[in-house]
Amino acid sequence: MKSILPGAPWLIAHKSMLGINQPHKIRLNGKDYVIWQNKQGEIAALNNICPHMQAPLSDGWICETRNTITCPFHALEFDSEGRLYREGKEDNNAIAETLELVVKEDLIWTYGGFEPKIPIPDLLEKVSEGYEFIGVTGEKSIQADFLSNILVNYDYNHQNGTHKELFRIESCRVSSFETNGYYAKVEQEAIRDKNSISEIIKNPALAIMPKVMNNILEYSFPAMTIFQAQSPIGQIIQTHILYPETEKQTKTFILMYVKSKNPLLKLLFKNAFLAAANTVVEQDTTAVESLYPREKAKIRLPGEEVMFHAEKLYQEW
Repeated sequence: MKSILPGAPWLIAHKSMLGINQPHKIRLNGKDYVIWQNKQGEIAALNNICPHMQAPLSDGWICETRNTITCPFHALEFDSEGRLYREGKEDNNAIAETLELVVKEDLIWTYGGFEPKIPIPDLLEKVSEGYEFIGVTGEKSIQADFLSNILVNYDYNHQNGTHKELFRIESCRVSSFETNGYYAKVEQEAIRDKNSISEIIKNPALAIMPKVMNNILEYSFPAMTIFQAQSPIGQIIQTHILYPETEKQTKTFILMYVKSKNPLLKLLFKNAFLAAANTVVEQDTTAVESLYPREKAKIRLPGEEVMFHAEKLYQEW
């Protein structure tokens, strides 16, 4: 397939998603890779295809002592540089293709084999300073093209429809909108109606969502949308990640952070926050997978400038 946005940095995983010495398969721009992490936290990534008889390396296993991945077909071992390990030593030449990674703290980035066009953003590190990471949620392959998924993330108006039953948004007012290259920021005030008891039982996090939500959304094109909100237990950061798996399939996951006023409340509501964010992904997925082929919009909603900004960056890439 033709690569989508070649030269863009893609956040493909958080270290917590990999486990220890466990092969983890990802698909990026139509190619499959296997990633693993050793006990020292070192990350390696190879083309998922064994160069012998094309078995998927991700179905194999990791040798902890040698930090090699073993093909499930013939038990051939390859190190993190793609060199074959046999007869007690490594070959000099790499024969399995590597995927170059950039690891920044717990975030794993790649340019997918292309020359970098823009730097890896440090937006999340800046925004989450002083916060505690509480988990990954909403990991999903969405059966829709990458641009459609970008526009959903840049479209904060869709919460009025797509997430109506979850957030009960009555009105939304944008107080600030700014862009600077591949960065954008929106400040909004959203007023909620009350959730029913049954809705709160289903999503306990709704019980502590305020009636008036003063939210900040920060965007780092093309891969990241950061949603910041206040709650009675503290401040919450919900980071939506996207990358293209194929032309018609997009990977997403959410990284959640919290700055809690009360550690006990954080512990009590941690799973509720993760579950609520997962519901957001499920609702977004249903919406974007049901869209008809894109045409020029005949209606324009207030505050859609950030969407047009993202689409312009995509088209001009």
